[in-house]
Amino acid sequence: MFKPGRVSASTLLEIARRAEPLTPTYDFVGATITGSPPAGFHKDVEDVQLPDRPDAFERGADGLRQWAAHRGAGLSVEPHQPPAMNATVAVAAPLGPVTAVAVCRIVTVVDEPDRYGFAYGTLPGHPEQGEEAFVVERVGGRTMFRVVAFSRPSELLARAGGPITRRIQRSTTRRYLSALVAYVSA
Repeated sequence: MFKPGRVSASTLLEIARRAEPLTPTYDFVGATITGSPPAGFHKDVEDVQLPDRPDAFERGADGLRQWAAHRGAGLSVEPHQPPAMNATVAVAAPLGPVTAVAVCRIVTVVDEPDRYGFAYGTLPGHPEQGEEAFVVERVGGRTMFRVVAFSRPSELLARAGGPITRRIQRSTTRRYLSALVAYVSA
């Protein structure tokens, strides 16, 4: 949904609470983690190596728990608690004179010794349909941060935006990656 101006934390929290009884707007829940995104959706996979430091994995996982990738990308998330299975969140993205508010359900949490992350899926009222995963993983001697998404527009404004909407999505993903690199570097 699109709201005029900026959206307060209390309004976001209320939007998330109202969305709690809703169910995801797409099939294939969890597909961003299993690696089997559905046909008919835009698919995006972006990753970055986190800074080479002994605690890179722990810092990256901590950053995801604190929504550092989102906050660093200029987004607001409520409730501002670590991602938990079946939790409902509202994410606000300021876009000029309006704010896009996306309501999502945490559909997967991965908490393994060398892999941490979560995926959330869209709920009714989200401008898109689909799912997005944020995963930090130790691979060999490196720590990687990967964002995997599949989506398609669900609201008229998102559909009308066409290539502009896709450009905003890709730009946001790059900001997620940069923000977690900055968090781990600090």
